[in-house]
Amino acid sequence: MELMRARAPAKINLTLRIEGRRADGFHDLASLVAFAGAGDLVFLHPDAPLALEVSGPTAAAAGPDDDNLVLRAARAFAERVPGARLGRFVLEKRLPVAAGLGGGSSDAAAALRLLAGLNGLTLDDPRLFAAARATGSDVPVCLDPRARLMRGVGDRLSAPLALPPLSAVLVNCRVAVPTAGVFRALGLQPGAMLPGPEHPDDLPEAKAGNAAALRALIARLPNDLEPPALALAPEIGRAMALLAETPEARLVRMSGSGATVFALTDNCRAAAALARRVLAQEPGWWVKPTVLR
Repeated sequence: MELMRARAPAKINLTLRIEGRRADGFHDLASLVAFAGAGDLVFLHPDAPLALEVSGPTAAAAGPDDDNLVLRAARAFAERVPGARLGRFVLEKRLPVAAGLGGGSSDAAAALRLLAGLNGLTLDDPRLFAAARATGSDVPVCLDPRARLMRGVGDRLSAPLALPPLSAVLVNCRVAVPTAGVFRALGLQPGAMLPGPEHPDDLPEAKAGNAAALRALIARLPNDLEPPALALAPEIGRAMALLAETPEARLVRMSGSGATVFALTDNCRAAAALARRVLAQEPGWWVKPTVLR
């Protein structure tokens, strides 16, 4: 077969409520998730020995290839699909690492989509979802990268949501913020709940096709990981403040556990102008105008 290819788009947490910490140590969350135009690329050479090559502008920060989530996902797939055809993966890494963009999870999900296609599995095959869950909490929502409400430990997903396209700028100040450290800094003990607004299951604003109404909904629901991430990496606050001062930004928020922040704008032209404004002040930062869907 010819070389196979899949996009691995950045996952953006438009909202992120940490509802509490379970007795097993994991955290229950509720998050409205969308996906960006920016992302990595994953290629598969079918039927070659299982292996991974990482290239691209952010490859050096991706860590050891043997520990990459792409290979973990492939092994989880092989455990659940006896006799599965595998291959050699090539990951073109474009997204910042440890950046709150779910890059590794999206890479793993793209690898699973490629293996599903190679082996004649549909995306709703329960073995594919099981392999995704075994690989990481954010991998299931990335299997079919469309906007959804994600709950629990990433294991409960809504049907896809037809969000109005949200023009945005993603900004990463080149600081890596490991997720585990942010959750430790959050400091919830097993069995403890985190006070805050209840995240609704029904999101009429997300279905109405009105971007302004959706921005208002997002503004009412915080990212609970912002305070601990800011304590660990104050540079995130500087990036948020820079965005908030621009005339184009309508809402500024951190994604995931950081350090990437995003600004929602009225349209793509405003997003492009905002991106140019940020790069003029901080040419060393990673800045991407995009559309979230």
